[in-house]
Amino acid sequence: MSIVEKVRETYRRIRERRDDGVWISLVPEEISLARAAAVEGSDRPLAGLTVAIKDNIDLQGLPTTAGCLAFAYEPAQDAAVVSKLLAAGAIPIGKTNLDQFATGLNGTRSPYGIPRCVFNEDYISGGSSSGSAVAVAAGLVDFSLGTDTAGSGRVPAAFNNLIGYKPTRGRWSTAGLVPACRTLDCITVFAKELPLARRVDEVIRGFDPADPYSRPIPEVSPRQGAIGILPEAEREFFGDTEYARLYSEALAKAGALGWEVVEFDYRPFREAAALLYAGPWVAERTAAMEEFLAGHADAVHPTVRAIVEGGRKFTAVETFRAQYRLAALARETEATWERCAALMLPTAGTIYTVEQMLADPITLNSNLGRYTNFMNLLDLCGIAIPAGFRRDGIASGVTLFAPAWQDGHLFGLAEQWSGGLQSSDKQ
Repeated sequence: MSIVEKVRETYRRIRERRDDGVWISLVPEEISLARAAAVEGSDRPLAGLTVAIKDNIDLQGLPTTAGCLAFAYEPAQDAAVVSKLLAAGAIPIGKTNLDQFATGLNGTRSPYGIPRCVFNEDYISGGSSSGSAVAVAAGLVDFSLGTDTAGSGRVPAAFNNLIGYKPTRGRWSTAGLVPACRTLDCITVFAKELPLARRVDEVIRGFDPADPYSRPIPEVSPRQGAIGILPEAEREFFGDTEYARLYSEALAKAGALGWEVVEFDYRPFREAAALLYAGPWVAERTAAMEEFLAGHADAVHPTVRAIVEGGRKFTAVETFRAQYRLAALARETEATWERCAALMLPTAGTIYTVEQMLADPITLNSNLGRYTNFMNLLDLCGIAIPAGFRRDGIASGVTLFAPAWQDGHLFGLAEQWSGGLQSSDKQ
């Protein structure tokens, strides 16, 4: 099949699915076909691969909505990451649905519909990168861009049996991204296969002087040590015995791969996770949306509005105290990193139905972030990888994570996990 034929088939499949809550807007088919013709026979690294883009990342020619029509604007240029994908020959198909303003881990907080888990439509897809994950899992595109502030590039990967790679903060430019928590935000990739996620990283990574939070990638050596796992007392699965079983089976697989596994002290990680929404980092979301909220509060999803407006209560004094507490917790985690090269946690402790999530949106969403919310606060990188299915056919996953700039080492571990050959840890 030629690239042009492939793109034509992509649009046919999208039309066939009708209104599935995945897309907010589509690139006109004739434009995508022209791009396909232009890269036919090309040796560019992503030539002919189709990509979906979360609708808080700018793609020139389509509005950026962040899941809110009243907020929508026409970007003057592509986001930095999108520009690199286009130069590499990738073909954007459209902008995908999300928890509004990337506030949520569940995928139900959008006026554009609710993307559902590809294995059972009664269940959530995970968010906030809900549409991006489903677009890949449903076979509509080859890969997609999401974002990750609290776990949004990992939780949807677990629920839809995908790879979800969250790079080190600053490894990928965030120029052209609508901020959620600007100091923490990461752009991410979803793919069915690990080599493609790694290829996307090779195309996108690099210092961007236009992004004040971009960082030069240092030369680092892969870490040595064991793989840290949760002690029994910290394994919280919210009554989901199947997810508990699958995590235990993942630990057994790690041992069978020859990895040394050791329990680690999860408490400082857990306490850091609690700071993200219970602490003043919520006020960073308020800062990002303050001007829009002042004039368009009624256009914001009620749950999102309640969360973001809650940031107003924090004082500057409380913010500094929280920063001091985070620094103390980060120092405590150093004991773990002295003996562990990476850690492996459940990506999420359970999954919920859409009905359950809508009935209790704050508590259940918080549960989904138990094993993800600390990662950007503590400057870690991570790769969510599939870890089997519940007996009812719902997917689960685990996340491998390590300190900043160990992205290459994590890809090597993930390749071992997926059965690939150990590859270079070159950053």
